Amino acid sequence: MLINIQNIHIQSVKTLSNQDVHTDILRLDLIHPVISGNKWFKLKYYLDEALTTNANKLASFGGAYSNHIVALALAGKEAGIPTIGFIRGDGDTALSPTLKEAVSYGMELQFVNRTDYRDKQQIQDTYHQSGWYWIPEGGYGLLGAKGAADILNIQDTSNYTHIICAVGTGTMMAGLRMSANPSQEIIGISVLKNHFSITKEIEQIIMLSPKKNSDFQCLHGYDWGGYAKHPPELLSFMQQFWLAEKIPTDFVYTAKMLYAVHDLIQKEFFTSGSRLLLIHSGGLQGNRSLPPHILPF
Repeated sequence: MLINIQNIHIQSVKTLSNQDVHTDILRLDLIHPVISGNKWFKLKYYLDEALTTNANKLASFGGAYSNHIVALALAGKEAGIPTIGFIRGDGDTALSPTLKEAVSYGMELQFVNRTDYRDKQQIQDTYHQSGWYWIPEGGYGLLGAKGAADILNIQDTSNYTHIICAVGTGTMMAGLRMSANPSQEIIGISVLKNHFSITKEIEQIIMLSPKKNSDFQCLHGYDWGGYAKHPPELLSFMQQFWLAEKIPTDFVYTAKMLYAVHDLIQKEFFTSGSRLLLIHSGGLQGNRSLPPHILPF
């Protein structure tokens, strides 16, 4: 599988730096155009286990613009294992570009209404067949976090005081906490509105690991109205950030994280001398729901 780990590098973010705070970003998004960023890291140990157990199908969950779903579809194709995605929504509606791409990689789709979708265990009990290997939504779980823990080992990240990422399932953040130095502050920006249970969900993963350091914080209030909400002000921020830094972002995760850092720096949240490392988690699928030419990248 052509995952270009060597493409990962640390890039200075001048527009989010000043005389008191220095900000860099870890460009995970450059490893692959589809199996992008943290998606590969969260999938890789699940794939290893599936291959070891001779699984005959990979099954997982996601929405119409799920980075996880399309990444799994291609990863399964490359690994020679058929895939099925249980998709939140109505199967009678037109397929999103993301789902069309997943289908092109051979993924079978099974739509589940939003009410039933909340009970993932019931879906597994209903549809499971012999030899199927189930991967939690977004790679949530210890194997996903174990993969995410490898993120900080690609480059030397030991000199940063803060490591900051967007938080959906919390899997990547759990992995970052598991691998970061104890002195480094791990901050997650929640992209879901009022998702206050996320702290406990992250702690549940960390407590399963040998390294049980659970010192981290999740910040709320930067969801812009809820998951995948994208008012014009956020899109404008993405446009301006691209013009200044030439770094593509998505309105579901990375743009909200970057805006939060911008706001926190303005509010002097970070002490003088802080060195911030932002994690570009890749995955721009959500942007495909926008009208053409809204974004310059």
